[in-house]
Amino acid sequence: MPVAVVTDSTAYLPAELSGRYDLTVVPLTVVVNGHEGREGLEIAPDDVARALAARRVAVSTSRPAPERFLATYRELLESGADGVVSVHLSGKLSGTYDAACLAAAELGPQVEVVDSGTTGMGLGFAALAAATEAGHGRSLAEVRQAADVHAAHVSTLFYVDTLEFLRRGGRIGAASALLGTALSVKPILHVVDGTIVVRDKVRTAGRALARLVDLAVEASGTGDVDIAVHHLGAQDRAAALADAVSVRLGDRMQDCYVTEIGAVVAAHVGPGVAGVVVHRRP
Repeated sequence: MPVAVVTDSTAYLPAELSGRYDLTVVPLTVVVNGHEGREGLEIAPDDVARALAARRVAVSTSRPAPERFLATYRELLESGADGVVSVHLSGKLSGTYDAACLAAAELGPQVEVVDSGTTGMGLGFAALAAATEAGHGRSLAEVRQAADVHAAHVSTLFYVDTLEFLRRGGRIGAASALLGTALSVKPILHVVDGTIVVRDKVRTAGRALARLVDLAVEASGTGDVDIAVHHLGAQDRAAALADAVSVRLGDRMQDCYVTEIGAVVAAHVGPGVAGVVVHRRP
């Protein structure tokens, strides 16, 4: 059996890819007003969106327990996998990576854990690249290298209606310096070295989306790219964003996915989010 690849539920892999890649997904946990559930299984994005709109409802998230990862790794190894490469969202945004490392330490060199330095399809593209190499029978080191290389070739940009939800969850990092004024503008953020920082700010949602297209094109460089557009309850906005990026990139754009973000990221960014992940093909 080839190397097994594990990722977590914040990769938000497109439904159309289901069954095409051999990937094991470990879900994070979301707590809505005291009700705890696994992302994508018991708790859906709509549940979080409604809770955030209610304002008085408490929403929080938590990492999978190390024991959950340990059980997953053991099951894969006992099923005949040569090794496991486990690719996860930024360790600066969640304790998921640390939990995976604690589990891997119990099993030794058979398990490699990768910090993608991002989330969403920034993580997803890295996990898919690792799964592709694993499917070709590559070694543990080669599969891990594929995850590292592809994670380094993504740019994650997103627009939020307000920084308030990121502020509540303590996920805005250097962006906190702008809190005094940013609540009245439309911020565009990106992920740098595993943390969320403000890239730009504009006055209206329309300008923000146009600027997001400009920044995505800028991030694409000069070669072929794949694009993922994320949204929360805004399918039309996401489709328009994908179309605009596609027109600008032309033949350089290869794969394009439009997916709704899950409950974990939804809890931290709030309704109205729109994001673009650019994957520069190595």
